[in-house]
Amino acid sequence: MHASEDPFDKRASRRAFSRASAGFDSAAVLQTEVRGVLLQRLELARLQPRVVLDAGAGTAHASRSLKQRYPKARVIALDSAHGMLLQARRQQKWLRRFERVCADAAQLPLADASVDLVFSNLMLPWNPPDGVLGELRRVLRPGGLLTLSSCGPDSLRELRSAWAAVDDEAHVHPFIDMHDLGDALVRAGFNAPVLDVERYTLTYTDVRALLLDLRANGATNTLAQRRRGCTARKPLADMQRAYEPLRVQGRVPATVEIVFANAWAPEGARRGGEPVETNVSLAELTAELRSRSRRP
Repeated sequence: MHASEDPFDKRASRRAFSRASAGFDSAAVLQTEVRGVLLQRLELARLQPRVVLDAGAGTAHASRSLKQRYPKARVIALDSAHGMLLQARRQQKWLRRFERVCADAAQLPLADASVDLVFSNLMLPWNPPDGVLGELRRVLRPGGLLTLSSCGPDSLRELRSAWAAVDDEAHVHPFIDMHDLGDALVRAGFNAPVLDVERYTLTYTDVRALLLDLRANGATNTLAQRRRGCTARKPLADMQRAYEPLRVQGRVPATVEIVFANAWAPEGARRGGEPVETNVSLAELTAELRSRSRRP
């Protein structure tokens, strides 16, 4: 997918996340878990960034943690949903303040090579990957690090399958595969991307509870080709019936496949490069981070 081929309704996405902002922290169980993993992985890299960008910051819990970890750095919490950034004020500390910027990650209001570290937790699934990764590469200084999480194609596979039994409409986003994400990082000009996957299973009392949870997280269907307006009762009931055979021990499951990725802006190299192997184990990722942290 190229930057011009944007399948998302950006305005609808901003509205959905802004509406969800007030109760987002209490609903964002998975986001909190994945954020913790991303932050923990940064411990393997002895970075001393001057400028840190939290891209898709949401309510800015990661921004606060990044400012605590790098107190001398300028930390920028960037999100396209104004409501999220209003909630982010609660994370501010008098002595460790970060900046809040409302902007589209595919059109960053930052200068070329102005950022040392980009941190992005589950922002990519709501954006065209090539456009966003190209912008993140543009703002990273040579040798700068990008660390991100995204959703893989197995995410919400149960919901996708249940809807497929009802109609041919687009109800669930087409999440990017780990290998395709690795290729997209290379196309954007990143060096040595390393990726791995973790799967999480959330469970709910019924499908309605799952749908309400997705809405509370702002994770609604914002595909440009979606059917507009409320879903009619019969198709919704049919989808719920199609989901029911998956119930285990009284609860319905929802799989989420999380792709973790690290990549570096080349040291003095031009953008672009040859494809590299992207099926990398966590052990190899750890070794790569430690190797870079030992470099002068």
